[in-house]
Amino acid sequence: MAPLPIPADLASLQSWLPAAPPDWKQQVSEAARSNDLRALRKLSQFQLDFLAAAKLDRAIQQVLSQTASHDLSEIRLAILASSTTHHLVASLRAAALRRGIVLHVHECGYGQYMQELALPDSPLYAFAPQVVLFAFDAHHLVELAQSGFDPLQRMRNAWKLARDHFHATVLQQTVLPLFPALLGSNEHHHDGSPHQIVRTLNHDLHVSAKEDGVHLLAIDDVAAQDGLRTWHDPAMWFRAKQEVHPAAAPLYGELVAPVLAALTGRSAKCLVLDLDNTLWGGVIGDDGIEGIALGQGHAAGEAFLEFQQYCLRLRERGVLLAICSKNTETLALAAIAEHKAMLLRPEHFAAMQINWNDKATNLRKIARTLNIGVEALVFADDNPFERTLVRRELPEVSVPELPDDPAGFATTIARGGYFESLGLTAEDLARATQYKANADREQMRASATDLDSYLRSLKMELRYRPFDEANLPRIAQLIGKTNQFNLTTRRYTAEELRGIMADPNAVTLQFALTDAFGDNGTIALVIAYAEEDALRIDTWLMSCRVLGRRMEEAALQGLVEAARSRGLSHIVGEVRPTPKNVIVRDLYTRLGFSKFAPQTTPQEEGSWFAMKISAYTNSDLPMLAVME
Repeated sequence: MAPLPIPADLASLQSWLPAAPPDWKQQVSEAARSNDLRALRKLSQFQLDFLAAAKLDRAIQQVLSQTASHDLSEIRLAILASSTTHHLVASLRAAALRRGIVLHVHECGYGQYMQELALPDSPLYAFAPQVVLFAFDAHHLVELAQSGFDPLQRMRNAWKLARDHFHATVLQQTVLPLFPALLGSNEHHHDGSPHQIVRTLNHDLHVSAKEDGVHLLAIDDVAAQDGLRTWHDPAMWFRAKQEVHPAAAPLYGELVAPVLAALTGRSAKCLVLDLDNTLWGGVIGDDGIEGIALGQGHAAGEAFLEFQQYCLRLRERGVLLAICSKNTETLALAAIAEHKAMLLRPEHFAAMQINWNDKATNLRKIARTLNIGVEALVFADDNPFERTLVRRELPEVSVPELPDDPAGFATTIARGGYFESLGLTAEDLARATQYKANADREQMRASATDLDSYLRSLKMELRYRPFDEANLPRIAQLIGKTNQFNLTTRRYTAEELRGIMADPNAVTLQFALTDAFGDNGTIALVIAYAEEDALRIDTWLMSCRVLGRRMEEAALQGLVEAARSRGLSHIVGEVRPTPKNVIVRDLYTRLGFSKFAPQTTPQEEGSWFAMKISAYTNSDLPMLAVME
């Protein structure tokens, strides 16, 4: 039985990535010899087939075996499957590295997922996964259903075991529609057919996953876009029980890795857009406002309009938009403000750099303006020269390889998975408005002569309370993505946070801020533990949107109140340095703490600080702080 041929243009399904250079293999070998993980990450930024991903993964594992320290996130992922998945692991690790993640993978024995979950002495327990991916093949689930079992309940039982035993984040792969319909287009009349069982199961999965706080891996949606034959070959199933074709392994990696990036706060936050031939057809400086292609009645104009609609929808769900364009600013702004077909108007952009400077410099300025790292930017530009320049000068920025036809812009960016999110919070929906309000605050601040008077004029009201289930999605989101004002950069899943909330020795505080310009939402979090006579701060983080507004002093005041209520005499805290949290290295010193060396050597390296509660004096804060 010969495997079905895979389409020759498989690389086109990774169209957002540039093609690898001719000497790519040589560069990988050189990076491995020099133990250069950073170089390997750069080399992961290209289109990879199954063999290339395997070569890159071997180099990654070799370097990691020789290198103990790096500045990347680490995730322990367990794959619990009913079919063969070993051929997917290399592509998973390669795709994760592209997003700044070192991925450690455990696979259960073939079809042994329930046994590994149920037995405390199984290898799964020793591995202690942070994320569990359930990948059940369609044959297995249909056989369960036709044998009188409920496959959905089997999955929900497995989810519960993974969360109860490991406090792990659970990912559930949807089901590939492998079976032909028996009635044709009206298969919904035949409830017992394999085709209809899979269709119903995929529908019910979305409902149950939402109820149970489980994240889905929508492999059925992607296979529908690419063609099922790209993802599955019946011959490979019968030979090796591989539901996902080996040639599609890189595509599978690109499906999983964005979810892991979202878990670790590495999803992008801002889409930066060029103008000419990106948001409209033509060059505004040459063609004028009426001469650019945009709007109905023109094929290219409609395609650019559709892309603007996609960008606007991203903004509405919380992605920031910015402009980086080589143009005369007055001409470009006139087109944005006055062209009758423009959907994106000046107020939709959180930052603009419209000038004749190089785009790498302008991208750095945009990141500074928004107070985010350059790694949080996605740069969309139709010009291959500009894309190559930015990739070389700012490799941290994600630069999708846009197609020549604007009709493919939105799909290309979407398939890149840059803005993957695990859910949608009220803060996400309000983010664009919040950044606009931030710009208004900064304008007001620039005209103020006295900082304290300016802060008081904001009429800030800070409300704080313990963590609660209602706001848990936002709490988990902040913990997952906050890097700059984050003293220890510990990451916790929603399940782990529930465990912390139930711990009688834990003190949790969430802070929400409103002011004269609007509601900032939840802006700071603290997790601490009562230990002997001290309150030990485990996690302290704050949104970069409120830096410079003395929120840290208000948070400390809340911590002191919590410590006093428990009869504790000290507060101790740790700073674990990362490349991104430079701004908090001296926070404890500024707040009156003294550095000390703990009697027992901590497992995690960091600097420790302590403060006697008896020495603390409440600050005169420029806000009303209220404990709810």
